Amino acid sequence: MAAEAQVVGSGDRGDACLREIPRLLTKEQMRSLSEIDSGKAMAAFAVEVLMIVAAVWLSEATWFNPLTYLLAVVVVGTRMVALGGLMHEAAHYRIFRSRLLNDVIGEVMAFPTTASMAGYRNTHFAHHRELNSEKDPDWTRNFGIDDYEFPMPQYLFLRRVAFYFSGLGAPRYVRSFHENPDTRSIPVWTSRLRLLAFVVLFACAIAFGFSKELLLYWVVPLVTVFMGVLYIKRVSEHYGVRHEGVLSETRTIVAPWWQTILFAPWGLNYHLEHHLYPGITCFNLGKAHRILMADPSYAANANVTRGYWGFVKELAGARPGERDAAAAALEAA
Repeated sequence: MAAEAQVVGSGDRGDACLREIPRLLTKEQMRSLSEIDSGKAMAAFAVEVLMIVAAVWLSEATWFNPLTYLLAVVVVGTRMVALGGLMHEAAHYRIFRSRLLNDVIGEVMAFPTTASMAGYRNTHFAHHRELNSEKDPDWTRNFGIDDYEFPMPQYLFLRRVAFYFSGLGAPRYVRSFHENPDTRSIPVWTSRLRLLAFVVLFACAIAFGFSKELLLYWVVPLVTVFMGVLYIKRVSEHYGVRHEGVLSETRTIVAPWWQTILFAPWGLNYHLEHHLYPGITCFNLGKAHRILMADPSYAANANVTRGYWGFVKELAGARPGERDAAAAALEAA
């Protein structure tokens, strides 16, 4: 019980970085950019669900044409990433002012990814506070895994991406998240409702004969496209960066609209700005980025990358000893 209380407390202690953050935005700007817009958040949720429904309908309407099924897998997999991004907003209490309503909707958004928002929050807030340190659960979880050791030649990174898109990386993700005692330590009511939802879903699939559709349009996209994009997202956020201070501990990627729709929907590409100001909603991170880039000092020191191919090239050119550089930056802070 003591360990459980400690884990749950991780979320309660907030998401502010323990390292000093430079004063780059005024209080008025931060207040405006952090304003919760529940209507916009729920509209975004509805758009993602409708895109999934449309993709499945098109595939079924064309009698399981291989091209439309492949399109459905890509759409469903990438939209599950988008739902995870909106769940991430809920984890930061940015969907509704009511924390109960915020957490209920957050769990609904998380359900298609099989994650629990409450469990995600446990480790995610610690990740914000202890960014890229030995106390950062995301950083330490990937320590010693070849997939997260950089520099890495472009061909090798693309081979790793293909590995995750193939579905072979799914067991690794399941073990790292669902067998983690931190993410498993969630409120009893959340655990029981999640279990009930899964039982009802699978029972209905058997009773009403849509087990095949559940496999084709949920499980397959989940273990392939979702896992592949999630790997790209994880690496793009915190690996192969300079580690010379808080402005270079993570990466913002300014990319064409089609790349952000696929790899970083709803402002997830502005990850540096998110770590500096986790209270800013995902809908305002682009605006925050433009305000900050008007500051010559920020523009000169921020780790901003142009496009996802530019990010891949950065990984190949990253300096050896990334973890040592991160530790040195932490000590100097």
